[in-house]
Amino acid sequence: MTATAEAGPEAAPMPQPQPPSVERRLRPEHYEPARVPPEVLRHAGRPDTLAVGSPGKVGVLELGFQRIGGRSELVTHYQKSPLQIMRPLYIDPARPDLAFVYLMSTGGGVLQADRLRTDLDCGADTAVHFTTQAATKVHRMDFDYATQIVNLRAGPNSYVEYLPEAIIPFGGSRFYQHTVITADPSATVLAGETVLAGRLARGERHGYDAFASDLEFRRPDGELLALDTVRLEPAGLGVTGPAVLGGHDIMATLFVVTAVADAAAVADTLHDALADADVRYGVSVLPGDCGAWVRILGDLSPAVNEATRRAWDAVRQLVIGAPAPDLRKS
Repeated sequence: MTATAEAGPEAAPMPQPQPPSVERRLRPEHYEPARVPPEVLRHAGRPDTLAVGSPGKVGVLELGFQRIGGRSELVTHYQKSPLQIMRPLYIDPARPDLAFVYLMSTGGGVLQADRLRTDLDCGADTAVHFTTQAATKVHRMDFDYATQIVNLRAGPNSYVEYLPEAIIPFGGSRFYQHTVITADPSATVLAGETVLAGRLARGERHGYDAFASDLEFRRPDGELLALDTVRLEPAGLGVTGPAVLGGHDIMATLFVVTAVADAAAVADTLHDALADADVRYGVSVLPGDCGAWVRILGDLSPAVNEATRRAWDAVRQLVIGAPAPDLRKS
């Protein structure tokens, strides 16, 4: 991909999305996905506990960042339980301008009939890292299913990392996650997703009813750059064969969309970082040479986590010249 020239002072600013009213945020068309895959939708039903839309069942989080005074500052913030954050932290000694945001849930996990939506807006020249405080636990569901929508916008010349902890679908759970990342041609975005086969420490493997995920990368005009679709339904076509998990318990993915480095160089960097890692992996260039991505398969969380960190660290040093910091979570 040809590097895009940096926008000068004469460049017209990107239109800023207007936040919806409180009333609109609580309407189903705001928090319900436009389409739920049939693997998950077939479990729709009326819960015998709190129904969709009940207090605490709809979580909404909206964050907006702008570059102010030499660092990325949180300028808009709306949250509705169970989704919330604490204040951004600036913990990277190599990039003191980069804000670290820990996305949290007060509910202790995702429950049946939960509908969650997160909107993250990173303006021009911002640098932000998003992660979750802990793994996302998707609890057993006797009725209905749960969904999560994540919309992330990376403005001109921004640097954004979206690297949540793993999703753990418990036995009997049904979950759909739809993530849309809209990246300006001059932005760099690192985005990851990790899913476990279940509560591995308890010997639970693929006991969930259905796990589905769609991760899209788009340009501001709506052009689709890449789409990663995951459909895991143990009672259906199976989840352990080729082109799925291949008999492994953990699947991690890291996408890198950037114009700062050549797509082939990004792919080579990812490959070299994992050459001696104790995991199986595959690296390829994204469509249109807009970046590269890697899929990692393994059986032990420490090995997969280490491989993912290696990939993150190597790409970070390639595109911004700074190593991955130590993120301590407890």
